[in-house]
Amino acid sequence: MEWGREEEREFSKLGIRDVATSVRLRNGQKGRIICVRADAGGKVGSKVCPLTASSSFKHILITPPQIATLLETIAIHLSSPTLTPDILHASKLYLFLLPSSTNSTRETIIGCVIAQRITTAMAVVPATEVRTSSIEGKLTTASFVSVDPDLGLFCFPVPLPTIMGIPRLFVPSTHRRNGVATSLLNAAASTFIHGCTLDPKDGDIAFTQPTSAGRSVMESWGKGGIRIYQE
Repeated sequence: MEWGREEEREFSKLGIRDVATSVRLRNGQKGRIICVRADAGGKVGSKVCPLTASSSFKHILITPPQIATLLETIAIHLSSPTLTPDILHASKLYLFLLPSSTNSTRETIIGCVIAQRITTAMAVVPATEVRTSSIEGKLTTASFVSVDPDLGLFCFPVPLPTIMGIPRLFVPSTHRRNGVATSLLNAAASTFIHGCTLDPKDGDIAFTQPTSAGRSVMESWGKGGIRIYQE
């Protein structure tokens, strides 16, 4: 999906802003990261978050069904449900943009992170502890909460104060392993709350149930401090 000058003209009205410029990826390409309210209206809202005509949520512009949108694409690829209006109203959208090779006024969206304000989340049980408990026959629903048994992902059943949640993280396969997701997460952690940098190692940030690829990003970026929350 492309991003152009017409979107730039909406900056002042919709709160869109650059949060990182000249971000270098591992393949040598440079791009920028912008932030926009996830419930923005106008042309930008049309691109990022259409709702059905039956919705009573007035903050988002209704978009004709024939217009392809970013969140619809993410939902399809991740097989995830549509984010509710309440979640979107408490969220910011971070987009990684690369300059177009054919048009100087256009850019290409190559990654997206949605950051949501939350209150609590659960700490992930270290893999070594899961293996030990399984061997000793102590891996029960009373001791751990099973998030995804196929991935061996479990949490401690104690809600902990947590500031920011990541309900969606998506980078197309053609742009993965270049640092796009890490750059987006870093930008969200440093700008989600004005004047306060959040640190995943301190338990400030949580993810919803991740895919296997998402779990790899979550664990490598969070360095053992990531939490899980229910969307």
